[in-house]
Parts: sequence; structure tokens; C-alpha cells
Amino acid sequence: MLIDANQALSNTEQNPIDELVRKVQQGDQRAFEQLYRKHERRVFGLCLRLLASPEYAEDVTQEVFVQLWHKIAQFQGQSQFSTWLHSVTSNIAISYLRKHKNWLQKVVSIEGSGMNEQSAQMCHGLNGLDKLIVRLPERARLVFVLHAVEGYRHEEIANMLGMAVGSSKSQYHRARQLLQEWYDNE
Repeated sequence: MLIDANQALSNTEQNPIDELVRKVQQGDQRAFEQLYRKHERRVFGLCLRLLASPEYAEDVTQEVFVQLWHKIAQFQGQSQFSTWLHSVTSNIAISYLRKHKNWLQKVVSIEGSGMNEQSAQMCHGLNGLDKLIVRLPERARLVFVLHAVEGYRHEEIANMLGMAVGSSKSQYHRARQLLQEWYDNE
């Protein structure tokens, strides 16, 4: 059996992220810092899209990395690390929303739980579609981000958010309609 040189190299080389993860699983704090630097912006971006608040997104981003440090041993490498991290991030952001929902409902109405247009325009780091996404009502925003951006199926979203599959599809449709309307008016 002949093995080509490229195949031999690919079998011995390890993905740099996999190596970082392995070091973090062994307690290497420097490796954790590198992992944080590589993924912090994407985690923050996902949190911002889900929560529609830079302050809440910062809080949840920090919580994600605290949880990551404690739960990194649970990562078995059956998927890409970034896929696993985004799943953890989504779950923590949704949990955060559930914990703070009563307080948030007193401050803002359910329909207004996205950012208003002016706030979205002033939010640094957001552009294009992201500025429109954060304006969506909460449930529509969550379903849209989880389905269209993160690639979850409606069955998974329904399970995560405690809603019927039909409701997930309906909220997704609603989000698309609103985004199209807003985009056409810009």
C-alpha cells in the first residue's frame, strides 16, 4: 500500500485550534488566552445578534468564556471547536434572556425588545444586515439568527426556545418580511 507524501503529512499535522484546545484541556492558561483572542469577536457578534444589546452581549461573552474554561473537558472533538463554541454561546445567550426576561419586560415592551433604528445606527461595529437584525422583535430575532446565521434546523430552535416548530417557522418568516421591508426602505 502506497501512501503519498501529502497524506502522510496531513495525518501527522494537527489543526492549530485542536492543539490549543488540547492545551487548554490540560489547564494551559496561555493557550486559553489565545483561544479567547481567536474567538472573542465572533462570540460577541453572535451574542449581540441574539441579545440586541452591546452591554448584555459583553456580559454574555464573558460568561461564555468563563463557562468555556470550566467545560472545555466536555469537548470531545466530534465536531469543529467553533461549532461547539457557537452552540455553547447560543445556549448561554438564550438562558441569559430567560433569566432576565421579567426585568426586561418591565423596562421595554415585548414588541420593542429589539433596538430601535436610531440605537442600531449608533451601535459601533454593526453594519448592513446586523443593524437590521438587532431591530427585530426578540423571538423573531432569535429564530432568524439561529436559523439563517447559525444554521440550526427549526426543530432544534423550537426545542431550544420552548416553542412549536410551526412557531419557529412563523417567526422566521416574520423576521424575513421585516428585514426585507426595512432593507427596501433604506
